[in-house]
Amino acid sequence: MSDRITIVIPVYNEGANFDRLWAELCSKVRSDFAACVVYDFDEDDTLPVVQRVISTGETRIRLVKNHVRRGVGGAIVTGFDQVEHGPILVVMADLSDDLGQVDSMLALYRQGYQIVAGSRYMKGGRLLGGPLFKQFLSRMAGLTLHWFRGVPTHDATNAFKIYDRDMLRSFTIESQHGFELNLELTVKAFLAGYRIGEVPSCWTDRTAGTSRFQLWKWLPSYLKWYFYAFHPRHNTKPA
Repeated sequence: MSDRITIVIPVYNEGANFDRLWAELCSKVRSDFAACVVYDFDEDDTLPVVQRVISTGETRIRLVKNHVRRGVGGAIVTGFDQVEHGPILVVMADLSDDLGQVDSMLALYRQGYQIVAGSRYMKGGRLLGGPLFKQFLSRMAGLTLHWFRGVPTHDATNAFKIYDRDMLRSFTIESQHGFELNLELTVKAFLAGYRIGEVPSCWTDRTAGTSRFQLWKWLPSYLKWYFYAFHPRHNTKPA
């Protein structure tokens, strides 16, 4: 098992946020890590900021151009493809994720969990800001999957998760749009019998830049993977 965690950071014009994000990663993550910043287009205003960080002699960070499909889903899969083995953490560049919990998440991974979720909806978790309807949908999806289907996290939709690279190779990732990929992977891992853990985390809405979350466009894909968990032919996990 690799001791280094790879942090995949999909970006879209996050130049206003990246310096602070990098400072928080360096100060809050005590574990050994490498960062893979995945971008869609060469004019992205995040690139010069990352290149300046690299020019200081920082060797833990690299830029990778999205080679799967434009958008956050393709960027995340591109990041997965850069890793041979070990833990992969998805982090948003908008400073929304609770980076102080990364070491606790990694500790669970090292206990044999193939997915570790940063959970906004378990005891101790919080969600600050953001559209109320989006909050309601993600909370209800996570809690009903936990209560009524037995998924071992209260927050199946959150992107802030550690994934085991070897586990990811066992799936064909079907998501074509955006963040529904995180729900797909969680549901498929649960149905396949992989171990899923969670730690409480606080999500905070961005204060700079523009969100690329497209609720109405992506909602049908979220619903697909939500109901996939309840489909009769998927109701029994393999022994």
